Amino acid sequence: MSSASSNARKLEPVVTPAPAPAGPPAAAASAPPARRLRQTPERLCRVLTLLGLGFVVPLVRMACGEDPRLQLRSLWRSAGVPLLAMLLFGMLWSFSAARIHTSLGQIPGPGAVWQQAGALWADHKAERERQAQFYERQERRTAERLAADPAAEVSRVKYTGRPTYIDQIFTSLKTVFTGFLFATLLAVPIGILCGMSRTVDAAFNPFVQVFKPISPLAWLPIVTLIVSAVYSSESPVFEKSFLVSAITVALCSLWPTVINTSLGVASIDKDLLNVARVLNLNWRTRLMKLVLPSSLPLIFTGMRLSLGVGWMVLIAAEMLAQNPGLGKFVWDEFQNGSAESMSRMLVAVFTIGFIGFLLDRVMLTLQSLTDFSGRR
Repeated sequence: MSSASSNARKLEPVVTPAPAPAGPPAAAASAPPARRLRQTPERLCRVLTLLGLGFVVPLVRMACGEDPRLQLRSLWRSAGVPLLAMLLFGMLWSFSAARIHTSLGQIPGPGAVWQQAGALWADHKAERERQAQFYERQERRTAERLAADPAAEVSRVKYTGRPTYIDQIFTSLKTVFTGFLFATLLAVPIGILCGMSRTVDAAFNPFVQVFKPISPLAWLPIVTLIVSAVYSSESPVFEKSFLVSAITVALCSLWPTVINTSLGVASIDKDLLNVARVLNLNWRTRLMKLVLPSSLPLIFTGMRLSLGVGWMVLIAAEMLAQNPGLGKFVWDEFQNGSAESMSRMLVAVFTIGFIGFLLDRVMLTLQSLTDFSGRR
């Protein structure tokens, strides 16, 4: 019996398993890189959109193999249409400018404005060369004097040349960021208190509603008188015109941050607040771990609005306070009344608009970093 069963086992055919098809493993192995290839352009496109370079997104998608017809249509909508609109605007501007005459002469066209922009840049470079030559002469004279008398007292004089257009741009940026910093440091705590307490909100709400619509032209004389009375020093750290402009910007721009911060704190999920009460979290822990992270998106929304308001207010403040920024540049050109004044004022107008756009994109990027929902 055993010999028969052993012989049967010997006669059984040996079956080898069929090899698995090579297609599915290869596809499975290539799936993660394909997923990464799809995710990478999405991140890049999101960054480009936040930076205001959304017209580049269709080119990136075409480079990654997406439908060229669809992306060309998107490219035309995001880049072609704006370029065509700007071309039509330039043509209308040139046509209208040739037919309008003012007390300063004919309204300049795009070519004249571009020419004055180049002249302002050339003037800036020439002024920087004069400054470098001034310090070079000063260092040479100082070295000669020390070589003749090593014990001689040497005093260095600061260059006092006139500020150029580029210098005035940086002065305006420094002023608006100083005022924006003042406004943020004041508005965020007030907004948090108003959002966490209905009593505090009821106390501050009348002040917000009354002071929010006040024009910077109304604040400026009051701020000027107060700064002149309080800030007096023989060697001041900041110029009075700078402080007047910065404080005026702060007073006019803090209200959007106050309102949005209060709204963000007041709209925190009540379940989270109940959990904080159950855990007996103290006020500071509740503020740092719960209130601020939950309300950051709306806080940055308010800060973005405040910076835009501050940049608009700054130009009027600099005109009257005579702070050497873009506002003073526009006012000086208006008072100058030369043939190039209108062109230079239009250069300043486009500069103000372009810088305002850049500031908005910077704040939008910072705001997106606090948006934990992953959506814009």
